[in-house]
Amino acid sequence: MSRAGQEGPDPYGAGGDSTTDAAFAALLEDSAEELYDSAPCGYVSTLMDGTIAKINATLLDWLGLAREAVVGRMRFTDLLTVGGKLYHETHFAPLLRMQGDISGIALEVKRADGSRIPVLVSSTVKYGSEGEPLLIRTTLFDARDRRAYEEELLRRQQEAEKARKQAEADRARLQEALAALQQSLLPTVLPDIPGLEVATYYHTASPDRLGGDFYDLFALDGKRWAFFLGDVSGKGPKAAALTSLTRYTLRAAALHDPDPVVTLATLNTVLHERYSGGDPRYCTAIFGVLEPDPDTGETAVRIASGGHPPALVLRADGTCDFLPTPGGLLVGILPDPRFTTAATTLAPGDSLLLYTDGITEARTGPDRALYGDDALRAFAAGHSGAPPHTVIQALTGLLDSFGDGLDDDTALLALGVPAGACPDASAPAPAPAPTTPPQR
Repeated sequence: MSRAGQEGPDPYGAGGDSTTDAAFAALLEDSAEELYDSAPCGYVSTLMDGTIAKINATLLDWLGLAREAVVGRMRFTDLLTVGGKLYHETHFAPLLRMQGDISGIALEVKRADGSRIPVLVSSTVKYGSEGEPLLIRTTLFDARDRRAYEEELLRRQQEAEKARKQAEADRARLQEALAALQQSLLPTVLPDIPGLEVATYYHTASPDRLGGDFYDLFALDGKRWAFFLGDVSGKGPKAAALTSLTRYTLRAAALHDPDPVVTLATLNTVLHERYSGGDPRYCTAIFGVLEPDPDTGETAVRIASGGHPPALVLRADGTCDFLPTPGGLLVGILPDPRFTTAATTLAPGDSLLLYTDGITEARTGPDRALYGDDALRAFAAGHSGAPPHTVIQALTGLLDSFGDGLDDDTALLALGVPAGACPDASAPAPAPAPTTPPQR
């Protein structure tokens, strides 16, 4: 059967009478109007001058306004806040005229009670059959949830930034405290020694942790001076406590009996008794005694080593070699260890260099190889005959050249007889030897 032969009104409007067609069209328009009016977003149609010609119930509800107070009486910009109106006139409207549509612009509409609603606005110009602009259709999406999310995100970012700044401030205070504590573990000034020059340097690998390297120089009596340099196990507060104990034990032991082996043996007894439990602690160290001879201008040196890298002797004639101390055991590990001794004499222009293993264990080159003892000896040989402060200055530059390859603390101590030293005991003493604070 054809559709024209069906009984009843044609639901598609085909083959029916005009009354039926009109009724069905009205039903469709009512349905479309209802969808338009109750849409989840706001709709508004304006004439080209901005006068509102049509607005849906959703947007009226947001604004708290009656339809009759809006349609034909207000312009679209009257719905916006002052800032929104300014932006619309200077940016939104010009772009819309040029492009014909614009979308996703964040604005704010004002409600009848004075409050505001953030919205995302999209507008499209509708043209007539001859291309003339007829009206503007605008869609507004409620952005309150998005605004709340953005505000929460901003709040979290501000909190994170505040926490970051607080952490930086705390870290700075911690570094200041660590620097002060590190400095307290080193001598603030070294004594004047007639006929000798002294220079030191201390490099701290990280400002966030305490180092375990140490050195000292002090008088034993009117004719002899004691010195030591070493490295304790570990890092941080426990290493600092061990460093403090080691320094003061060596000083006290040397004043009681300055023999280098006896002094290291006393330190070994103290450390072994204190740390022989579940948390063994130990150190490497060189302890020595200087005895200048005012008649010859030379200085006799006697040392004992407990597992420490050998000292270097830089001669005035340009030669440089290690002062061997093989076989000396770590201090604090065994109850009765053997410590190795050595002796030499420093003539005018000669220097003795002590160092910790941070410098020899630095990583260098593209293959990150250890710098090593031989490379250090070759570098030091290039400065043989130079005064101690010149040697230390050169080594400081070497340490800087390692960059991030230097990941351990390094202590340097150079003792030398001035090249122009004479046997005249009445000659004025050299200026006090400066100490270099920990470098960060």
